[in-house]
Amino acid sequence: MSLDQTAKSAPPTKANKSGFSFSQHMNELSLFIAIIVLYVVFTSTANGFLSFNNQINILRDAATIGIAAWAATLIIIAGEIDVSVGPMVAFISVILAYLLQWHVPTPLAFALSIVFGAALGSIAGILRAYFDVPSFVGTLGLWSALRGTALFVTDALPVSIGRNDMVDALDRSVFGIPPAAIIMLVLFALFAFISRKTAFGRSVFAIGGNAHAAFLSGISVSRIRVALFAIAGAMAAISGILLVSRLGSGNATAATGLEFDVIAAVVVGGTSLSGGRGSMLGTLLGVLVITLIGNGLVLLGINPFFQQVVRGLIIVVAVLANIQAIKRSASRNKG
Repeated sequence: MSLDQTAKSAPPTKANKSGFSFSQHMNELSLFIAIIVLYVVFTSTANGFLSFNNQINILRDAATIGIAAWAATLIIIAGEIDVSVGPMVAFISVILAYLLQWHVPTPLAFALSIVFGAALGSIAGILRAYFDVPSFVGTLGLWSALRGTALFVTDALPVSIGRNDMVDALDRSVFGIPPAAIIMLVLFALFAFISRKTAFGRSVFAIGGNAHAAFLSGISVSRIRVALFAIAGAMAAISGILLVSRLGSGNATAATGLEFDVIAAVVVGGTSLSGGRGSMLGTLLGVLVITLIGNGLVLLGINPFFQQVVRGLIIVVAVLANIQAIKRSASRNKG
């Protein structure tokens, strides 16, 4: 029996009949409350937190994390991990800057950057799918290679692109909303649809739950793994394009530590590191939590080195709270 047939033949539950279950969405509800609390706390303690310009900055920062986090969510649901996001974004920004310097038409340069990012990402997927190299090791090697190559070819200096109307337009607000935020939300809707409404998305959950059983049911585990990392590379490339539009240059030192913010947002959002469970909505809320924490700490003037300690503690507490909420909801369902 196929996965689709199994899903169709499953008896309807009380949650399915009502259309919404608080127990099933406990993680998202707790994160939504956490966001409200963060807004209340930072509004009362950080000058300028609620200003229009700061809210725009929050949206831009959220887009930087979010676009990469959508792909990372699928990867982690599949039981894998990707730590190459930061260097991938920086490397693609350098590649794009050089393409524009060489007078490659801007739309073509954008397309080539995305294709190149997907190709680089697929390397880690191929290592995992066909050579059984753990995804952490494969992406860690990619992390080092991409960062080192970008620094070597640029001497750690920004690569200016000069004036480019199309690139500049990507950083020009539309009705007060940064294009990066619009792109992030459009991609969020696309990934939410893919994860829940397509055979590819169901296969990702099946692989994360039990890869061997997914293989026996006819799912091409290897191809999906390669596709997941290729998609992650393409999303990192989009982030790299937006980075160039924001900085006006390609920068090999940019996006340092982005991979940790992305993974933290996904895990805070309730996606299980062991695979098989997660949601795009949870990741969206996790992205907002991580972004708000970073923005608020900067406005409070917290020492940059101590910020990492505070953010780490808050992330651990948030993850523990979400795990306990999930366990309580599971025990209520059994009862």
